[in-house]
Amino acid sequence: MAHVQDPHIEIGRRTFLTRTGAGVAAATGLAGIVRSGQAPAWAQAKKLHLLHWVDFVPAGDEELTRQVAEAGKALGAEITLERINANDLQARITAAIESGNGPDIFQMLHNWTHLYQKACVDVSDLAAWKEKDQGPYYEVCKRAALVGTQYLALPYGVVGNAVVYRTDLFEAVGEKPPKNWEENRRLAKKLKAKGYPFGQTLGHTFGDAPTFTYPYLWSWGGKEVEQDGKTVAINSKETVESVKFLVAMYKEGYDEGGLAWDDTSNNRAYLSGTISATLNGASIYIEAKQKPTQYKSEKGEPLWKVSDHFPLPGGPAGQFSYHVPFSHAIMKYSKNQPLAKDFLKWLHSKEQFGKWFVIEAGYSVGSNKFWEQHSMWEKLDPPMKPYRTASGFARAFGYAGPFSAQATEVYTKYIITDIYAKAVQGMKAEDAVKWAEGELTKIYG
Repeated sequence: MAHVQDPHIEIGRRTFLTRTGAGVAAATGLAGIVRSGQAPAWAQAKKLHLLHWVDFVPAGDEELTRQVAEAGKALGAEITLERINANDLQARITAAIESGNGPDIFQMLHNWTHLYQKACVDVSDLAAWKEKDQGPYYEVCKRAALVGTQYLALPYGVVGNAVVYRTDLFEAVGEKPPKNWEENRRLAKKLKAKGYPFGQTLGHTFGDAPTFTYPYLWSWGGKEVEQDGKTVAINSKETVESVKFLVAMYKEGYDEGGLAWDDTSNNRAYLSGTISATLNGASIYIEAKQKPTQYKSEKGEPLWKVSDHFPLPGGPAGQFSYHVPFSHAIMKYSKNQPLAKDFLKWLHSKEQFGKWFVIEAGYSVGSNKFWEQHSMWEKLDPPMKPYRTASGFARAFGYAGPFSAQATEVYTKYIITDIYAKAVQGMKAEDAVKWAEGELTKIYG
């Protein structure tokens, strides 16, 4: 829609925000501005730079691009959307903070907001608006963005995780999805002997490694720190036992090349038919279904038809999961903070987020429980249904303590993942755990 400037009409920031309040945004706020072609006067000639990851669902990126362009027209601003590999995001955030120059808004993953808290703008007003508009946040989303009493990022969504597996290969060896690690070890060993090992990265990659190693540690009763969030507790009998078991299970049943995988490697391995199961978001299933003639089983069946999902198995201490929360943080060095806030309010609205949510088709879900009730879920295939409520069962990094800057640093340095990687590569379990204890003590002090 072309931009039209009426010299007799000026919409101030206070009026603009009032008009875009909960329940009336679509009718009298941004939607009205889009229809009229008139941008708020304060936004004239403003620019905004948003940095995002490269989505594992390409159609989601296409929709986000469309929304950013539409928001630019609505706000009378030039909004730049930049995408980079998720593994490069933290380096860009650090460089921008150190230089005091960079994107106005960063997409934050996990609990990164805690680590960069001094550089993030308080958006508690937006968080309160969104919660009133879309209901309670999942606890993992709330705690990832809430630092003390302030929301320093606005929760956006969650990428859930489950093990995608080949139903035909499991059936061929007379097995069902494992419920515990003993069953998982037996099954993986069987399938590796048939040429179809399980796949799991233990590398320095943002998603698939920590979403496996943290819940695995918890399932054995291991923990990073005590409830006080300070006392290091990693060096325990439970942690050592978890390491010994994983080393044996990994060598018996997993593709040992997984030590060096990033978050795209297991997708390629599964889709090419070289592994039988791997922990992942829903992107593998979605990709396989979108390209049924490209991805097929050895018998020529579309791969998506012989794929399903199961949660990570449980251990002696129970069954746990970790799902990746995403949020948006406005940086304090930004010269366009008012514009950034209004852009986020537009992007996170039910109308806009809902369009993106449907296109993501269960891969990225909402940060609020409201989205569990969306009609989209009734249209998805049964293998996608576990992602509907998965976010409500996520535990936080730093357990038994809370999300914190220290827990974020532990994640950033991949210390928990490296316990297992070092042991698989030959270090004694006790030594790997002792090494981690030393690293955590440096961080938690």
